[in-house]
Amino acid sequence: MGSMLGGGPRPRRLPQVTTSTRPKTFPELALMDGAPPSPEKLVTLENWQDPPFNRWGFLHIRDLIPTAQISRGAGPVAELEHDPREIDAIAFRHRGDDWTVGEMLDATYTDAFLVLHRGRIVAERYVDGMGSDTTHLLMSVSKSVTATVAGALVDRGLLDPGAPVTEYVGEMKGGSFEGCSVQHLLDMRAGTKFSEDYDDLDADVRVYEQVCGWRPRVAPGLPADLYAYMAGLKKNVRPHGGRFEYRSILTDVLGWVIERAGGTSFASLCSRDVWSKLGAERDAEVTVDAHGCAMEDGGICTTLRDLARFGQMHLDEGLAAGGRVVAAEWVRGVTRSDPELLGAFAEGPDGDDLPGGMYHNQWWVIDPDRGIHAGLGINGQQLLIHPPSRAVVAKFSTQPQPWDHAVSELQLRGSLVVCDALERGDV
Repeated sequence: MGSMLGGGPRPRRLPQVTTSTRPKTFPELALMDGAPPSPEKLVTLENWQDPPFNRWGFLHIRDLIPTAQISRGAGPVAELEHDPREIDAIAFRHRGDDWTVGEMLDATYTDAFLVLHRGRIVAERYVDGMGSDTTHLLMSVSKSVTATVAGALVDRGLLDPGAPVTEYVGEMKGGSFEGCSVQHLLDMRAGTKFSEDYDDLDADVRVYEQVCGWRPRVAPGLPADLYAYMAGLKKNVRPHGGRFEYRSILTDVLGWVIERAGGTSFASLCSRDVWSKLGAERDAEVTVDAHGCAMEDGGICTTLRDLARFGQMHLDEGLAAGGRVVAAEWVRGVTRSDPELLGAFAEGPDGDDLPGGMYHNQWWVIDPDRGIHAGLGINGQQLLIHPPSRAVVAKFSTQPQPWDHAVSELQLRGSLVVCDALERGDV
């Protein structure tokens, strides 16, 4: 959930991080401790997205919200070899300040961080009780997983990206998504009116959190479930196929299309076509509402290593330990430079923040010419795919604000610096 490159203030200069100024993490054991926990330690459906409660909440989603299992299947685990490198001391300049990668990790509220280089773990760390078997909420990195399920259905001939949404979901006829194609959803170019201002508790994004079970249902007249909410969207702000504008609801509509095209639940399709082929260590899960509708835009939870395995599959153009997940052409197509997509992105609210970039198939394409792209999520979730260095960078965080432009920019910059050092052979 949440745009990672826009929708917030312009970048500000972060102070140089020192022992006394760097942000402190919040050990999860300080929360929900006791029988019962004292009121100040209680994590609830109302506060779990807010600091410091998000540190416990992001690691214990199933204790707060119903989830559906995304099974890893019965295949063997794809073991990841270790080839440790020293990355903390890598130095870089960012907006006039000197940083090291270690300082970046401290400054961006890192919960866990992992770097794969040529399929081997060269850096891995966990903070405050986390471990390799701990699942963590992906937020909008979930979108990139969801799009991969869509790509697998395209390979099977079950989904046509150029087809109208209403061809798969008849309930959308006559509403906002009339005339919208599946590809418009994948590229965030639908014209649907939807506000994603996290600071406004009356914004669409906050209201639909109540519908899908992420917040208490307090607004009057809410639809019974997310399916009804999506079908009830009637207003557009522009024609479909125009400029890029990031709206999480479009991924959930894509999820409904995926379910209709695949003939079963999103969790089952994600397991069959993606997760069971990765050689994952753990089942993943996705939050669902009272009627079982998955929140594909931000509700997937995985371990860090399994997220890195997903990234490695993408780096390897769709191949994983359990076979082909998605066609190589689908993966290559994510970053292929496209004048229409480049123009649509440049005209959108994030165009100035990522010059020469674009958004395609639910990935942020940072450098089309070099194939560098990322799945990004609010509060600091990240999966960076860096083909020039053959590296994948996976990061979990519980940053205090859903979106802090300066913190997010620093995090991405520091991660790219690690990949550049690997590419040059400096580490």
